[in-house]
Parts: sequence; C-alpha cells; structure tokens
Amino acid sequence: MAKTVNLRSDAEIALVRESSLLVGRTLAEVARNIGPGVRTGDLDRLAETFIRDHGAVPGFKGLYGCPSTLLISVNQEVVHGLPGDRVLREGDLASVDCGVLMNGFYGDSAYTFAIGEVDPAAMRLLRVTQECLQLGIAQAVDGRRTGDLGYAVQHHAETNGYGVVRELVGHGVGEKLHEAPEVPNYGRRGHGVQLRAGMVIAIEPMINMGTKEVHQLDDGWTIVTQDGRPSAHFEHTVAVRPGQAEVLSSFSAIEAVLEAKGDAFVKLVEAKVNG
Repeated sequence: MAKTVNLRSDAEIALVRESSLLVGRTLAEVARNIGPGVRTGDLDRLAETFIRDHGAVPGFKGLYGCPSTLLISVNQEVVHGLPGDRVLREGDLASVDCGVLMNGFYGDSAYTFAIGEVDPAAMRLLRVTQECLQLGIAQAVDGRRTGDLGYAVQHHAETNGYGVVRELVGHGVGEKLHEAPEVPNYGRRGHGVQLRAGMVIAIEPMINMGTKEVHQLDDGWTIVTQDGRPSAHFEHTVAVRPGQAEVLSSFSAIEAVLEAKGDAFVKLVEAKVNG
C-alpha cells in the first residue's frame, strides 16, 4: 500500500524553512572551519554546539542509531560517512550532510566542499552535480511527477559522463526527517508520484565520477563508489508550488564564507552565473 504523502500548510512550510535555514547557517560554520588538516570529528562537535545554541537539536544524531550530528563523506564516499579522527587533506572532496529539528519540523541540506586546491576533474564534478540539483528543483512544481524530476537529474549527469546512484534517493520532509514520497535522481518523464502543491521534499543528487554502482562499508553506514572514484552530493529542501518551486534551504551563507576564503569552486559558479 502506498504511503501517505503530506500536503503542508503555509504555516508548516514556514517552520520547515526555519529549520532548513538553520541547517544552512550550520553548514556556513562548517565552511568557516573546514580545510586541510581539520579532523571531521571536530567539525561534527562544532555543528552540534551551533545547532543547540540556536534552540534546535541535531536531526541525525540518534535517528536510526546515527552517532553524529553531521555525515561527512570524503572522496569515494557517497553519503553517510561517519565523522571521527579522519584528517581532511588538500585536494579532497567532502560532502557534509546536516539536519536539524526545531519547533517540531525538520530541515535537511548538504553541500560538497572542495578542500584546498582540487583538480579540474573534481571541480567539474562539483559544478555538474550542483547543476543537477537546480534542474531537479525546476521540476518540483504542481502537476509534474517524480519521474520528471529524476529524468532531469539523470539526463544532465549522464550526458556529462557521470553515474547516478540508484540505491539512495531524496524524500519528503516534515515532522519526520524521511517521509513519503521517495524522490529518485533517475526516472522516466511522466512517471512516478504526482507532485502536488504543499508537498515538501528533499532533492539530493548523488553523482559519481565513474560508475553508478555503490556498496556499504562494514561500519554499516558509509556508502562508497564501487570503482573508488569520487562522488559529489548537494541537497536542498523544497516546497512544491504551482509554476515554480520554493527552495526552503539556502547555500547563501555557506558560499559567502567560501567566497571570503577565496574558494575556487564558488568563484567558478559565480563566474558562470555572471557571465
């Protein structure tokens, strides 16, 4: 039997937005501190303190037994990497996924950071993955289907020679972190769950530089690419609306910090937008 999809009121959507914006501000704190030589566990502790200091609780910690506030996935790790003693190094890619629970509603977002100077191939992967996210968001309008959204992501990724992860998908967001519907990053146009105004969904392309195939490590959490090549992951929480989706989370605070630090990826994105 199909799971019930919640249609949220404007008041409920405003609460999801509040939580989602706090996720963005938390990831901006991560951005201020991330770089070569930094331990992932230190970033996790910083994020938990920031969230609690702002009247919320970490959305991931304790959920399904998750031991951490952040999930930090480096290079060939796609998602669900556990923070710890790992030291980030020049040239790494680090996806940082974060959720918060505040006023009874969740927010969820993720951003992949370039650690120091990364090679051009990695930079291209970041750019295309963020483009996939924007193309998916453009389909999150009343009357479209999840297959339309997934097709937009898949077509752009595969046209650029990348693999699209099948085993992990986006999801509804609300009073639970993971609600119906599932939001795959692949699909056929005109198929899947019909999107309706008031749905709140997390769109999160997970795009691999090589094969789409992945497997789980023995820690029971970390998902890695089968061929050991890098992966990137960007995520926004979005409200489905007539005509145009409403993005509830934001990368603005993150990218303002990265711009001040002279981050090469943000400069590349801005040059494309302004050019």
